[in-house]
Amino acid sequence: MVKVITYGTYDLFHEGHYNLLKNAKALGDYLIVGVTSDYFDKSRGKFNVRDSLMTRIDNVRATGFADEIVVEEYFGQKIDDIKRFNVDIFTVGSDWEGYFDYLNEYCKVVYLPRTQGISSTQIRNSENVRLGIIGNEVILDRFLDESKFVSGIDIIGGYTEADETDTIYKSYQFNDLEQFCSSEKLLDEVDAVYINMPLSKRGAYIEKALQARKHVLTEFPFSSDLDETLRLMELAKSSNLVLMEGLKTAYSPAFNKLIAMARSGRIGKIFNVEANFTQVLGDDLANQVRIAGGSILSLASYPLLAIFKLLGFNYNRVDFISHKVDDVDILSKINFLYDDAMASATVAINAKAEGDLVISGSKGYIYVPAPWWKTEFFEMRFEDVNLNQKYFYKFEGEGLRYGIVEFLKCIREDSESFLMSHQDMIEEVRVLNKFVSDTDVTVI
Repeated sequence: MVKVITYGTYDLFHEGHYNLLKNAKALGDYLIVGVTSDYFDKSRGKFNVRDSLMTRIDNVRATGFADEIVVEEYFGQKIDDIKRFNVDIFTVGSDWEGYFDYLNEYCKVVYLPRTQGISSTQIRNSENVRLGIIGNEVILDRFLDESKFVSGIDIIGGYTEADETDTIYKSYQFNDLEQFCSSEKLLDEVDAVYINMPLSKRGAYIEKALQARKHVLTEFPFSSDLDETLRLMELAKSSNLVLMEGLKTAYSPAFNKLIAMARSGRIGKIFNVEANFTQVLGDDLANQVRIAGGSILSLASYPLLAIFKLLGFNYNRVDFISHKVDDVDILSKINFLYDDAMASATVAINAKAEGDLVISGSKGYIYVPAPWWKTEFFEMRFEDVNLNQKYFYKFEGEGLRYGIVEFLKCIREDSESFLMSHQDMIEEVRVLNKFVSDTDVTVI
């Protein structure tokens, strides 16, 4: 019996997939099909896979060509599978010709012709979201660079206020983008916008975009005004529009695995969360204050995300201690008290401390080293060190691509993100609003 094996994502299953599997089956007597897992796809830079793993497996099975289906979960698995199943032929599409020649050491390698004129990427790109950019703060270069890793989006151009035009579109990859003379003209040409204006101007542009019936992805923090936030959320909801905050950690696969692990009971009941994010900005301090403000408005969104994901919103009290210079909080501490738990966060824009995250439970604790907001590694630790476990995940680039993918997914599915829900955003703003209102704030 001649055994054949092939691999693929099989997203948005189409005629090309069907033909490839049919031709692979014809090479032998028994066909094994490897379908990539969601995590493996992301580790290879495939962030826009639409269909779930089970849907993709079901579509492969429905062809009737696969005698056996396996899930591909890691680099190097092809060699392991070839040995394990005693495979005679490895086959894949001709667009990979030469890439898998190293497998000739283990079996025969055959490159099959691809069906011309169709691919999952083409199908995805046929439904591209036209995105405009409002604002040109320093994160713009990173956003543009990260967006090239995400299919399904066309960046049309941007608008920035008159006194900022000399610095927009600095990234060489996007130096031919159109710069619009007004936000209204930009909004007429796009389906959605990414807003990275200073915090003081952000709300007005969010409202203008929503009134023009455009989906909105905005930089963090969403706002420091609770009433404004509630009004904008209601406007988005009533207009059936996606309104999302681009806090990258919220959309990071590793961070969400961390939260699920902590909430699973492995470390027992969570009693305390300590989350820190500090920077020494030096010469960049004045610019950061102009964009967002002091340490709370600039950085608190990150630890608030972790605290709320781990302990929820039903705290009894929150207070602040801040060290201010020229009325700017350069270092602040936030303290939460729950019925049966507590949490604290230290944030700074001109002071330095260890930027780690510690989640304390009744059975053990989880330690995430700096920079925890770019979660790649965490360790579960116990009294018995023999039970300790380490977890490693890949954090791609600057992480902004995760938020872009989620934004497109929500637009496509006409849904609110559960990774960073409206309620998550509202509760974040509630804390920031309390600080700017000088409620329970001690200044030292």
